[in-house]
Amino acid sequence: GLVKNIKVVSQQDNLFEITATARSGSLSEAQSAKLAQDIAQKMIDIFREENMAGGRGEMTETLQFMNQQLADRQKDLEAAEARRSAFEAQHPEMVQGGAGALQRLEASRSELRGIEGDMAAAQAALAAINGQLAGTPQTLAATGPAGGTRGALAQAMAELSGMRARGLTDNHPDVISMKNQVASLKIQAQADGSGPGGMPNPAYSSLESIKAERGANVQSLTVRRASLQAEIAGLMSNQLGNPQLAAEAQRITRDYDVLKTQYDKLLQDREQLRLRGQVETERSSVKFQVVDPPTTPRAPFAPNRPLLLFGVLIFGLGAGAAAAFAIGLLRSTFSTSSRLESAIGLPVLGTITEVLNESSRELRRRRHRQFFAGAGALGGIFVLLLVVEMIQVGMVA
Repeated sequence: GLVKNIKVVSQQDNLFEITATARSGSLSEAQSAKLAQDIAQKMIDIFREENMAGGRGEMTETLQFMNQQLADRQKDLEAAEARRSAFEAQHPEMVQGGAGALQRLEASRSELRGIEGDMAAAQAALAAINGQLAGTPQTLAATGPAGGTRGALAQAMAELSGMRARGLTDNHPDVISMKNQVASLKIQAQADGSGPGGMPNPAYSSLESIKAERGANVQSLTVRRASLQAEIAGLMSNQLGNPQLAAEAQRITRDYDVLKTQYDKLLQDREQLRLRGQVETERSSVKFQVVDPPTTPRAPFAPNRPLLLFGVLIFGLGAGAAAAFAIGLLRSTFSTSSRLESAIGLPVLGTITEVLNESSRELRRRRHRQFFAGAGALGGIFVLLLVVEMIQVGMVA
């Protein structure tokens, strides 16, 4: 009933009007008006209490509940952290549920692939420097007559090395000719019995240092590859040899992650709730205000009594006229000769006008007086009821 009898209408932004209606047949107009005023005032009081006092109370209770839930989740999370720390201390290879070991295994495999590629490149570079050393003389013979056969041999070997450096193969005609010339000069030098002579070749010394550096690089890569292969073998044996341990590590990590997610979600919800409570408290304390207190209505909300009385009057007059017309239709008399002809099916030769004597005239006059007296009484009752309505409205005002 209250839902139907109370209306809240928005007048403009942040301004509302509350209208209450009271209906009771046992109450007078003044009592009904006072009851409607009390209902509107109670609605405002309840709204003020719920939004200013009750709202803060509910917010406080909700925050207390959230704090209790956070405390319980924090205990469970601390217990899960302790279990995970103890397990990882006993089995460091199973850190993060074995994910750490898998990550290390994958990183070792990736590094091993990189080292094997580097090692292949280093071995190719070492083979190339060995080839250059094979074609580079250790000494340089003196030019001119002082060089002799040995100087010519050194010059021929240098030219042969230059041809090979340019990419010429042993089947090239120039390379074959130069090789024959070198062989002839070697035989001639041995026949002459000349000493080695000449000065050290700086290019040969530089190639020797490069060869030593590249050989050391190949050796270090070989050692690192062996170390990675041993590490990968150890990690594989741990993963394959302890499946139950890996499952236990994954279960501990999964429980910890679930508790951590729940705790973070509860913490975020509590902060949002606290912030919303502060905003609502500040806004309600500043903006809630009763602009116009409830007042007693000046007139009944329904029906419109004067209009209702006038309508009843018109309805009564219409009902009387309709009743008189119906009674006239039900009487066994005929008002015209044509209606009589249609009723009996015979021609009417003539009609005689009604003749009234003195007693009949007196009866008709008395009935006319009764009719006008009744009509006047009906109008008087209508006016009397209007006056009573005006008096009642004035008493309420």
